[in-house]
Amino acid sequence: MLCTALLVLCRNAAAEGVASPEAQRGLHLLLNKAYVPPAFDQQTFDEAWQFWEEPARSQAAAADPDQRRRLAFVRYGLTPRPEDPTKPMQYVVDDAGVWTLNCFGCHQGSAAGVAHPGTPNAQFALETLVNDVRLAKLRQRKKLTDLDIGSMMMPLGTTVGTTNAVMFGVGLMHYRDDDLNIVRKLQPPRMVHHDHDAPPWWNTSRKQRLYIDNFAPRGHRALMQFIASEENGPEKFREWEDDYRHIEAYIDSLEPPPYPFAIDTPLADQGRVVFENHCARCHGTYGPGGEYPELIIPIEEVGTDRVRLDSLTVEHRAGYGRNWINEYGAKGEVVADPGGYLAPPLDGIWATAPYFHNGSVPTLWHVLRPDERPAVWRHPDDPADYDQQRVGLPVETFDELPADTITSFAVQRRYFDTGVTGKDAGGHTFPASLTEDEKRTLLEYLKTL
Repeated sequence: MLCTALLVLCRNAAAEGVASPEAQRGLHLLLNKAYVPPAFDQQTFDEAWQFWEEPARSQAAAADPDQRRRLAFVRYGLTPRPEDPTKPMQYVVDDAGVWTLNCFGCHQGSAAGVAHPGTPNAQFALETLVNDVRLAKLRQRKKLTDLDIGSMMMPLGTTVGTTNAVMFGVGLMHYRDDDLNIVRKLQPPRMVHHDHDAPPWWNTSRKQRLYIDNFAPRGHRALMQFIASEENGPEKFREWEDDYRHIEAYIDSLEPPPYPFAIDTPLADQGRVVFENHCARCHGTYGPGGEYPELIIPIEEVGTDRVRLDSLTVEHRAGYGRNWINEYGAKGEVVADPGGYLAPPLDGIWATAPYFHNGSVPTLWHVLRPDERPAVWRHPDDPADYDQQRVGLPVETFDELPADTITSFAVQRRYFDTGVTGKDAGGHTFPASLTEDEKRTLLEYLKTL
């Protein structure tokens, strides 16, 4: 089964059967080993549709079980496993039907209807799923988890495809000492809730550091901070450390998927020149001999939403650098005050919509036209839909959030409102200096990366 999943999912060395044993082991662990407490059981998931808003609830009621499961997978942004489509990539599902969230929740999505390993999950609706599940559990008189309860006080993600992951990390690590022992504190951590868009995993191997502010050295331990639930004491981190070496090997094995549609090669060749003259200084060069500079661009220069940058304090970043996760400082220096955002690698950028660290811009066409970015846009209902002309998500756009969305939070989460704190779509105005012809050729070139 593992080989089947790997062959179907990977458009890289793994797909050709030459993935390292370490990488194959890492994928197996992500799919089959639970590292955090269980979320819910199969019965709860199967009955969550009863709490959907109309007309979705009536549609589910009229469907047979297989059709209803497919509707649920689309609603929550779940990717069927190739070897067993009744199970999602995003959850470990054991033989007893118990579901446990894994890293693929954020880091395994699809683009143009095809699942590519490490694609940001632009359809993941974690908060909608948790809310529906909580209501189902209450009806079934089942015990609520910490996530079920905590989500009523802390947002998990206010828009489909984004999560409050940065604050998850802050909350989890606040109650740990440098050795990851759990400590009781009366004072809660400083929280600046905001949504974040997951980066593509296939670019991790190109970098020496992690996160959009590039403050932390990369390494297998850095992947473990999100399993810091109260049930997992420091002994579990030591026990599972080797697992995460394999998981890091899997992440490092991933390569970007090629653009699946036609490319105007002469036009793309012109766009390469535009890119190298205007974009390569920050984003690097591509193809044979390509180099990536891994530059932090000062916030005053890049001008994108700064809430993510300001949400982590100097003290928090420095504390991260002193603890077990960063090998007590031996892994490398932590940048406690980065002052800006990373200009990320652009490999496979066609498959990573929406764009910017907060997921505020739906297409590359809009990235290149700062003045035409929509104030409000709505996620497509069908995850297979793709905008080949503008390269990204095919979206409806609005001047403001439609009034009828307030009838359902699940419906409202399908809209991205750039007027909300942390969701601003401004900044990165560099393309404004390009002519329309240059933008057109550049857009074609970006498809080739």
